Order: sequence, then C-alpha cells, then structure tokens
Amino acid sequence: MKTTQTISVVAGFITILILSAATMIFSQNSGRTVKTLKPPVQAEVCENTDKTLSPYFFVKSDDPSLDQLPLKATSAQVNIAGVIADVAVTQEYANEGKRPIEAIYIFPASTRAAVYSMKMTIGERTIVAKIAEKEQARKDYEEAKQQGKSASLLEQQRPNVFQMNVANILPGDHIKVEMKYTELLIPEDGVYEFVYPTVVGPRYSNKSEALASSDEKWVSNPYTHEGVTPYYSFNIISSISAGMPISEVLCPSHKTSISFDGPSVASIQLDPAEKSGGNRDYILKYRLAGNGIETGLLLYPGTEENFFLAMIQPPRSVKPEIIPPREYVFIVDVSGSMHGYPLDISKKLMRDLISKLSPSDRFNVILFAGCSNLFSEQSVAVNAENLNKALAFIDKEQGSGGTELLPALRRALELRGTEGYARSFVIATDGYVEVEREAFDLIRKNLDKANFFSFGIGTSVNRYLIGGIAHAGSGMPFVITKPEVAQNEADRFRQYVSNPVLSHIKTSFKGFDAYDVEPMSVPDVFAERPVIIFGKYRGNPQGTIEIRGTSGTGEFSSRLDLASAKPLESNLALRYLWARERIRNLDDMGAFGNPEDQKGLVTQLGLKYNLLTRFTSFVAIDNQVRNANGGSATIQQPLPLPEGVSDYAVGGVMGYSAPVMAKSSVAREASDQVVVYEEEKDTNEETVFVMVETMPEFPGGEKAMKKFIAENLVYPKLAREKGISGTVYISFTIKADGSITDIKVLRGIGGGCDEEAVRVIQMMPRWKPGAQRGLPVAVKFNLPVEFRIK
Repeated sequence: MKTTQTISVVAGFITILILSAATMIFSQNSGRTVKTLKPPVQAEVCENTDKTLSPYFFVKSDDPSLDQLPLKATSAQVNIAGVIADVAVTQEYANEGKRPIEAIYIFPASTRAAVYSMKMTIGERTIVAKIAEKEQARKDYEEAKQQGKSASLLEQQRPNVFQMNVANILPGDHIKVEMKYTELLIPEDGVYEFVYPTVVGPRYSNKSEALASSDEKWVSNPYTHEGVTPYYSFNIISSISAGMPISEVLCPSHKTSISFDGPSVASIQLDPAEKSGGNRDYILKYRLAGNGIETGLLLYPGTEENFFLAMIQPPRSVKPEIIPPREYVFIVDVSGSMHGYPLDISKKLMRDLISKLSPSDRFNVILFAGCSNLFSEQSVAVNAENLNKALAFIDKEQGSGGTELLPALRRALELRGTEGYARSFVIATDGYVEVEREAFDLIRKNLDKANFFSFGIGTSVNRYLIGGIAHAGSGMPFVITKPEVAQNEADRFRQYVSNPVLSHIKTSFKGFDAYDVEPMSVPDVFAERPVIIFGKYRGNPQGTIEIRGTSGTGEFSSRLDLASAKPLESNLALRYLWARERIRNLDDMGAFGNPEDQKGLVTQLGLKYNLLTRFTSFVAIDNQVRNANGGSATIQQPLPLPEGVSDYAVGGVMGYSAPVMAKSSVAREASDQVVVYEEEKDTNEETVFVMVETMPEFPGGEKAMKKFIAENLVYPKLAREKGISGTVYISFTIKADGSITDIKVLRGIGGGCDEEAVRVIQMMPRWKPGAQRGLPVAVKFNLPVEFRIK
C-alpha cells in the first residue's frame, strides 16, 4: 500500500526498483550482465512531485500536557431479532492531559449500515444529535468549538468509513458518544453471518494533497506499527433471537463464550482476553435447525408511508452435466499492504483456483502494485507447464509498492478475449484504496466484456470495495481471513461461477399496490440465498408478490401471499433499511446521471429518514461554554494496523521500475495537524529526528535521485553467481548540513549486496536538510533494499 515512481530502463537488462523508506529491488534476467544502467531517451517517468495523501506512522510525544490517545474504549451491543441486527456503538473519550483537545477518530462500520441516531453524554448531561446537511453540520460544529462548547460531529467518508470529531474535551473530562445503526442479515447456504468491522486499514492514494477534496483527506491518518495492540480497549456483546430453533453458533474471529436461553435465543460474550481485539473484524455465524432460513414478508405500517420486505427462497443449486469453457483473468494485489500474511493467503487461494481449472478453460494472471505485471500477452491453455509457470510467477512476489487498482483493471480489460469463451475477472486484494467509486464505474461500463468476482484478503478488508466490485460486475464477493479457508472459498467460487442458482429474474405484483421498489432489477443469484425486495405500499396489504427466473433445471417461479403477513410496529427498521438500500443504489455504487441531482436526492433521503449519508451528518452541541478561550489542540487518534498487515502498508516511497509503468506520486510522511516526533543523540550530541515538518530532499528532487541510483547501482557479481537474493536493511542519518553519516547495515544478506547498497549511499551528494520549526536538523532514515534475481 505504497506509492511508487518508475523509470523505464533498457528492456531485457536489469530492472531496478528503489523504494525510499520502504524497499529497493534489483532484478536481473539470467544470462545478461551490464556494468551501468542508463534510461533510454524514450523512457516514460511515472512521477508526480506533489505531496499525496498517505497514512503515516504515529510517534508519541514526550509532552505530558497533551493527551495524544483520547479514545479510551469502544464497545458494541448487538441485538439480532429474526433477520435484522440493531447495533449500538459506544466510544469513550477522556483527556488525561492538561490542555483542552479536539479528538478525531476514523472508524469502520458495515457497508450496509443504516445509521439512524447519535447522542453525546458529558457527565450527567446527554445531548441528542440532529441530522443536517453535511456542510451545515460542519459549520455548526466549528462554531461551537470556537465558542468553547463541547460538541461531536459524525460524518460519512465512505459507506463503511466514518469520522467522529469531539471538540473541547477538557482535562479530566470523560465523554461518551453513542451511535446506532441497523442492517439486514441475508443467509447464504443456510448460514447467517454478522460482521462488525473494528479498524480501517491504511488506504493508498495517488491524489495530490493540495487538490484533495474534504472527503478524501481522512486517508492521511496515523497508524501504529505492525504487532502493536490498539491503545483503546474493545468489547462486543451479541444476542440472537432467531424466532426459530438455532442449531449452531460460532465466532471464528475472536474468543467468546456462548450460552443459550431456550432453543432460539443465544448470548455471545467476548472473552476478557480479547480486550485488545479491535484490530480485526468480529465475525459471528449461526445456523437454524435443519439449515432453514427465514423467508416471507415483513410489513411496517408508518404514519405517512408503509414499507415491506420480501424474502423469497431460490431453488437449490444443481450441478450442470456440461459446464461451458471459461476464460479467467486473475488480478492479484501484490502491494505493500499485502506483504506477509495477506499475500500468503492470496498465494494459497491462487494455487487452489488455478490448479483446479478445467482442461477446457483458459487463463491469465495480472499482478499489480505501483505498476502491473502480465503473465502472458494472451490467455493460455490449462496444462501442467502453464500452471507451474503461473504459480511460480505469483510465488516470487513478496508484497511492496503502491496499490494502483484502476490501471490494473484497465490493462485487464484491454486484453483480447478468447472467442467462444465466457470471461470472468477474479480480483484478489485487501481493498486498501480510495478509488472505490471510480472502480465501480469502470466495471459497470465494461460488463459486456466480463463479469467480476472479488476476493477480500485479510482480517479487516475494505468490504465496500470487495462487495461493490461484485455488485457492479454481476459477480459474487468472497472474504478470506485465514489461509485454511482458502480452499473452501475457491470451491465455492467454482460452484457459483459454473452455474448461477437463478438468473434472468423478474418481479411482479398482483393486487398489491407496491411502489419505490428496490432494487429496480434483481441481479443473478449465485448462492443459495433469498431474493430480497424492499419497497413501499399503499392501502391494505393484499395480493401476491411473484418472482420468475431461470434455474439449473429450467424455469422457476415462487410467490408470496400478502394475506399471510401482518403489519407490525416492531418492524420500524424497515423504514431505515429501505432508505439505506435506495441510497446504496443511488450513490454508493458510483455516480448516476447529474451529480448535483444525485446529491439532492441522497440529501433529501438522509434528512427525511434521519440517516447518515455522504451528504448528511449528525451533530450534537452542548449548550454550556466550557472552554472560555476556545483554544485546543487537535489530536488524530492513531489506529492499529489490522492483524496480519505489515509496516509496508504505511509510509511514503519513491522508486524506479520497468518495464511496465503506472502514474503515481510521492506520499506524505508526516501529519500536518499535530506534529509529533522522536529524538535521539548521535555521537556528536546532535539531536537526530525521526519525523520532521519538512523532510530532507535529494538535490534536484526524486527525478535526480532516480538518475543517480540508476547510473551507479549494480547487482553484485558474487550474488548473481550464488543466486543470493533478499533484503538488506540500512540506516543512515542526513545531518543538518545535508551530509550523510552513520551508515549502518541493520540486517544483511551477503554476496556483496550489503556493501553495494552502502557504497551507493556513500556516493550521494549533500542533501537539502530536513527542517523542524524552521531550523535545519538531522534526520534518520531506515532503508530496506531488496535484491531479486528473476
């Protein structure tokens, strides 16, 4: 999840990728040797010298007057009744410092969460938030902050990423903010699943910081290093009242204790040992007796509008006798955020998928990070030789660089398909990007070329992207959190792609006055899961709802009789769920029509149904002036890296690579809000900084550094002869006068690689020094250098 810059060198010779503060890669094709490298005149340079949005590492200050960790606890109470979950999320903030602060916390929720309320509690006072247009809510909040009033503001940055601001938390304060949301649980193959995301993974962006819109700047957020547990405690309590006997309940993500109060009621408590478990998705699964699922109708009689939810069971999947040949293009994320555990899962998945293709199929592979790498110019036949080559092509990747998803998708779409073959694109990624809507739009415009299946890889993936790719691409999403479930998910994928359970679905209403129905067209059903239809109705509920479609055994039809359903006040959630589904289809999956019309429709829905949206926010303001002078420090709560995600997912990089190129830019390395830094002493007692306001710069900038390294760095002969490859970790300091000193090999690989990396750093001219508070200072760099032989 890192940005890269690339420069093309002579094709067939050595390819160099240098990642400042990340990785440096040298690779050489066997049988070729060169002494120096010079880029050709026609080389394309993939660079942008503007600062880009980027997450960065949190470094704790020694200032005791400033509490940099205001979020002390987050918890959730989950009540599942039938097929609807109602969730209350509580965030507890406290100020243990001596200065008033404003806390900013970026946190996730379910992609389909309908957030319908918020309140703030200060001592004995509780302030209920109001819904308002986003700009007005922000204005009210900022005014309250300046006036010295405590206030909280909840904004949506993505359908599954929210931002909480809490202003004027005074020393000694303890403030609670509670939000509530509801969501529909849709069973698949008889299994109900509730997912509570706990942390937002670091997002890659190649957008200029100066040109970024207000709803994109949340990407610049502090993170702790890999393996560091959250600074705040986590707890979640769940209850299930299924209305039917429950046969099984399990939580594969966390340690829990499960108890039953009768055959249809279960309680799930988080084990006390999991108080630091807020670094991975909480996943709760359950089955009903006999693998049954709840189908039928739910009705809500409103004062102005009536709502219905229809759940219709599709036919059982039938394995076809003849499966037509397919062409698969596997698009695999090998960026920095996939380094280590996530990429291990991807490799296991690809091995399970590719090795079990039908002999009549064809396939290709695209690996993408800052740039993309293509296995073959055209899809190849499924045979032992091609399978082994493809698996070796994937296995050599270690995970580094940016996450340029859009160029990879475009490259896949430019590939010529095999005539007579149905095409499927299979995308495996953690989803740590911020171009979701652009990806959905690109996919939707190319549905005539392929359908799209997505695999989310990791313990806390971007489910908005994973689900949205499948939704826009008429496919199916999968999420794999552990290597041991990769084979099972690969088997499910093969089953679904070979034969949809129900396709060409049509809905009709007879004697039932339904309107504002969502979705307007029902997509193909790949798994055994009910067809879901939301809507409103007029008058008394009567008549029937019928669906028709094509199944594996021929034509299929099913109907629901309205006479069997009773309108209930307890089904109030249908009001929020219908509005959320309409917003999802209007806005979440990309722009439709005029953006201003779209904004107006979504804003209207948010205000009318009291829902958090991209254009409406919740704001709660205390009426007491508690901080008379209005001054406060703004603190961005640092987030833990999701479990299994490495430090490669965070930080700024720059580099060179070939022969494939993608436009990107240099990432920011430090916060512009509260600058925190760490100090140490070198042998001359000069203060050495790890993070500063203005980072050091190679003379002439990144382009000049690329040229310098490309002309001077050579893969050592001994390393080539012995096949030595790996990563050399180097540390050095750029002093206040720009000179380089204290070069150390933190960890080497031998074969001359350690000495070569040090040699080139020693040759560098004086840099433009870093600056802190306007003065030049010494700054320490750590530089992993990877040597790889192709």
